[in-house]
Amino acid sequence: MHASTHDVLMGFHIVAVMAWMAGQLYLPRLYVYHSKAAVGSEMDQTFQVMEQKLLRIIMNPAMILAWILGLSLIWYDGRYLFGWGFLATPWMLTKLAGVVFMSGWHGFLSAARRRFAAGQRPYSEKFWRMTNELPFLVLIVMVLAITTKFTFG
Repeated sequence: MHASTHDVLMGFHIVAVMAWMAGQLYLPRLYVYHSKAAVGSEMDQTFQVMEQKLLRIIMNPAMILAWILGLSLIWYDGRYLFGWGFLATPWMLTKLAGVVFMSGWHGFLSAARRRFAAGQRPYSEKFWRMTNELPFLVLIVMVLAITTKFTFG
């Protein structure tokens, strides 16, 4: 694989992650307001449509692409750039832990959408406000791990 192909893969990976992150930041914000809507109301129905489309049209495809492109980059980096030992480096372990968190959070948000659609409100508006920024905080750690490789100075 030519270096420019690696750059294109990385570019598309970054775009996919950006789209995935946008959804992970926006969906809990929708839940903040949805949690105040009366079950069965017009507002409840509107939020359900918005949440479902956000997940199915943006978040799910973006997550799948981020995973496929990320695994492709791991394969390339392991085979041609760093050797497979890079998977055990602190920066890569940090990134992988972040990916596991983001994927789990995505699943949690998807389950919450199904609960809203079923008329359940297991979490409060305050819960959604407090957890809304978790993906962004994890992203900051991941980006710093990747860009610095934890070598400062």
